[in-house]
Amino acid sequence: MPNQNENPSAPPVNDDISAQTSDRRPDVGRNVGKEARALAPDLLRGLLMMIMALDHAALGLHTWQHGTGRVQEADGQVVRSWNFTTAYVVRTLTHLCAPGFTFLLGMGVVYLGRSRTRLGWGPKRLARYFVVRCLVLTLVTVVFGLVITRGTIWFLNIVLFALAVDYLFAGLLWLALDKTEELLSRSIARWTKGRIDDASPDSDEQGITQPLLPETEAARDAQTASYHECMSWSLGNALLLVLALVAIFWNIWLSEHGGVCKQAPAAAAQTTSPSNPFLRVWFWVMMEPGSRVISGFPPMAWLSFALLGVLYARIMTARPWTRRVRTLGHVCAAMLFLTLFVVTRLARFGNLSEGCLQTPDQEARPALNPYLASAKSFFYLVKYPPDVAFFALTMAGNLVLLAVFTALPPVVCGRLTMLLDFGTSALFFYMAHMVALFALGDVAVAWFGRETGVPGPMDPEDTKGIDDLRVYFVFWAAVMLVLWPVCRAYGRFKSSKGPDSVWRFF
Repeated sequence: MPNQNENPSAPPVNDDISAQTSDRRPDVGRNVGKEARALAPDLLRGLLMMIMALDHAALGLHTWQHGTGRVQEADGQVVRSWNFTTAYVVRTLTHLCAPGFTFLLGMGVVYLGRSRTRLGWGPKRLARYFVVRCLVLTLVTVVFGLVITRGTIWFLNIVLFALAVDYLFAGLLWLALDKTEELLSRSIARWTKGRIDDASPDSDEQGITQPLLPETEAARDAQTASYHECMSWSLGNALLLVLALVAIFWNIWLSEHGGVCKQAPAAAAQTTSPSNPFLRVWFWVMMEPGSRVISGFPPMAWLSFALLGVLYARIMTARPWTRRVRTLGHVCAAMLFLTLFVVTRLARFGNLSEGCLQTPDQEARPALNPYLASAKSFFYLVKYPPDVAFFALTMAGNLVLLAVFTALPPVVCGRLTMLLDFGTSALFFYMAHMVALFALGDVAVAWFGRETGVPGPMDPEDTKGIDDLRVYFVFWAAVMLVLWPVCRAYGRFKSSKGPDSVWRFF
């Protein structure tokens, strides 16, 4: 079994989560030995890979129109009808994938940084590693896009470039926090010391100072230092949370439509984003037909998920939490995000689809909150770029899945070998499954396809496809079974390489 913890963005991890405790954090068991590897992140990553493949299989076979509303789930996109139930459910499930990968990316940055630090890596070497990995993923993005589009698109960012940039940003931010926490702790100690009265805190009721035993004084100093470290650590976590919220809300603030579908065509045509693609690519979706640069995943639009991953990993590595506590923690966090999602629907707050739902459900209830007109309306999400509703619901879903995998006994987790093999060779799986699904899909459509009216992902004029759901699911399952031993073999090959080998990037 491979021994890495990777996805298309996350670095390899060689240590158990519960064993990766900090030497500087308060209330941390300092003599915790290595335990069995925590498998929940690998299992989640592997499951998300398989769910993602469901979406791409539908594209490869032209089984249905892409999107829950038969159009792209984009800012300011009018939705006039819903996809059929199976397509809607599959597409909604696949919304978990990109946020989950980016969240696991941020998590992996912390685990890798701590693991490499124990191997003697300094901040400069870690920063260089983050930069190299970002450049490698960017190069893979360019080459992969040229190959899959046969050179018609020069830069195709369908997720890897966003993961590369967010990985670099999260890595450098973690290094900065790790360094500044020590400085902040010392600053808090000096500030606290300056506010302490010169009188001894160990005076008795008559004001007679009692001498401290050396052991008592040492214990008090250790407790004080632990408090200062806890304060600096908590401030770092608060900063990460604030940055994550800002990073998701700027998708609302930078919206060219203000998140509202305009009625007048002239008003809808107004744009506020830069026209230069090298500036737009960071924050804005670029999906103009005929363009040589296509970017559905602006890196900064997805940064919030990576920042939450860094925050999550800092909490998980603060002390050796029990499995029960970790499970309950995931459930509680998921409930908080689910509550936020419900608020976005009831208060019509944090959505990039205001006034965009114009289906028969809304026409039948014109006075009702459009998100409450039907179940499909309630769970409709804008992904390009993600709005607050998307952020909240997908984080809730990923945390619920993490809770389930965390609650499973290790012996059960170890038997889910397909998920583990996909989850520990995820970037390799990503590239292999794209080639397999689209290449085999083209062959299947050429032999067995018929006119379905569903446009192809690369050629909208090609409307030939396979819309039989039984064939679709069998095709997806067959590709997964073919890729399983290949990914398992690659994982074993990768695990034999050194910690800074480029093969571990995949």
